This record gives sequence, C-alpha cells and structure tokens, in this order.
Amino acid sequence: MYDPTVARLTYRALLGRRRALVLGALPLLLIVISVAVRLLTGADDQVAADVLGGFALATMVPIIGVIAGTGAIGPEIDDGSVVYLLSKPLKRPTIIFTKLIVAVAVTMVFSALPTLIAGLILNGNGQQVAVAYTVAALVASIAYSALFLLLGTVSRHAVVFGLVYALVWEALFGSLVSGARTLSVQQWSLAVAHKVVGSNLITSDVGLPAATALLIVVTVAATWYAGQRLRALTLAGEE
Repeated sequence: MYDPTVARLTYRALLGRRRALVLGALPLLLIVISVAVRLLTGADDQVAADVLGGFALATMVPIIGVIAGTGAIGPEIDDGSVVYLLSKPLKRPTIIFTKLIVAVAVTMVFSALPTLIAGLILNGNGQQVAVAYTVAALVASIAYSALFLLLGTVSRHAVVFGLVYALVWEALFGSLVSGARTLSVQQWSLAVAHKVVGSNLITSDVGLPAATALLIVVTVAATWYAGQRLRALTLAGEE
C-alpha cells in the first residue's frame, strides 16, 4: 500500500523551493506573533489558548493542509504528468495512499510542530495548552490531508475551493455559527485533544464519540473516493 518511489517524488514536489517558502510562512508568522504576545502580556493561559485556537488551529492548520493535500497530486493532474505515474505497474489505491501519507507528514511537520513551539513560548505549556493544541493539530492534519487530496483529484481549482473551506467555513462560520461547528474538522480534533490531554481551556461543541467517528469516516471515505477518481482518470486516458 506504500510505494517509496511515489513518496520520494511527492516529497520533492511538495518541498520544492517555492512551495516550501509558502508552507513555512504561516508557521513563522505564528512564532513571531507568539513571541510578541508573550512580551506584551506575559505567560497567560487564556491568551495562549486564544492564539493557538484562533490562529494556529482555525487558520494555519487547514491552509497548510490545503497546500500539502492538493499539492500532492493536483499539479500532476493539471500538467498531465500523472499519466507517466499511472503508466507504472502500481495499484491506484497505492498511489493515493502513499500521497496521503506524504501530505499528512508534511502537514504535521509544518503545523503541529510550530503549534507546540508557539504554545511553549506563550505560556510554557501551562494547563497543558501547548500539548492539547498540538494533539488537535496532529489529528486535524490527517482529515484535512485526506479531504484536500480528494479535492485535488476532482477539481482544477482545488486550491481555491480548499482556501474557501479553510477560511470561510472553518475560520469564519466555524467560530460564529453553532450548526457549522458540528461539521468542522477543527471541532472534531478539539474533542479528541480534550479527551487525550484533559485541558480545561480546550473544549469542543462535538462529543468525542461523534468526533472520532466523523474523523474516521471522512478520512477513509475521502481516501477511497480519491482512489476511485484516479482509477476513472486512468480509464478515461485509455479510452
């Protein structure tokens, strides 16, 4: 189910100079903001939770997921180079699963690690805030990567649609409209993080059983359907 050659090519595509700069911009901004906030307010647990929840988890993680998830396969489909990959004796689910693993790894490194560092800067992990949001970022990275990898297989405008979801649904509606929170990867990941870490400063509008089930269903369904789309693309190419 995992192909090292596909993984190496995908890593190379995602971590090229231009895309690496884009991936690193938001984590760097988070660190800068965290340093500034710490200097201005001192070690405040609530402020730390607000910064990590409002910027790191609600904005940075989904945007990095968009870049990594869509970038793992979208450009290859757009420029037609995916044909060369599909001509190899590889099962389509293997290609998708490998690209998902790479997208998840990249998203975790560029989102969860900076979240932990920012949390330690903000309040030294008081009330387990840094660890809690890091767990949430790790969990969210998996679902976001699967969703945006699928989006990269179904649309040539995957980045645009992904950013709309990340910035409008997750960051805006997810914070203002109670019903939208139920269908939010952010809220699902917060539910898991609260259970794992137990921090009183991290809460979710979704219960743990529902959050866990939704995370699994969305990740598995998105990965499966991405494989089906890739198979359909191959058949269309053969026809």
